[in-house]
Amino acid sequence: MNIESVRLYCLQLKGSEESLPFGPENLVYKVGGKIFAISGLDEEECSVNLKCDPERAIELRELHPDHIYPGYHMNKKHWNTVFFERGLPEKFLRELIDHSYTLVFESLSSKLKQELI
Repeated sequence: MNIESVRLYCLQLKGSEESLPFGPENLVYKVGGKIFAISGLDEEECSVNLKCDPERAIELRELHPDHIYPGYHMNKKHWNTVFFERGLPEKFLRELIDHSYTLVFESLSSKLKQELI
């Protein structure tokens, strides 16, 4: 996967919005005003920060030590940095994005969820 395919996938999720609140070098994807993905644009190698269940985050880092690291500039308990240009299967990366999106979406109020659906 490349940065554009990650971008397009994030944007097709219900209620997803793209913004640049941290400057032009970081694409931020939100649902209901809460971040579920951040991708840096000025890096040599593209990566994306994704929210993750804490236990699963540790497991993923152990299973994919060359691809998945504790979240860079994020709460390392709840976020992973995923280097998606290092050969992770596209289907797996989409599952990680979906997991992040779902964690954030489920944390929204019932009213806001209904508005987004």
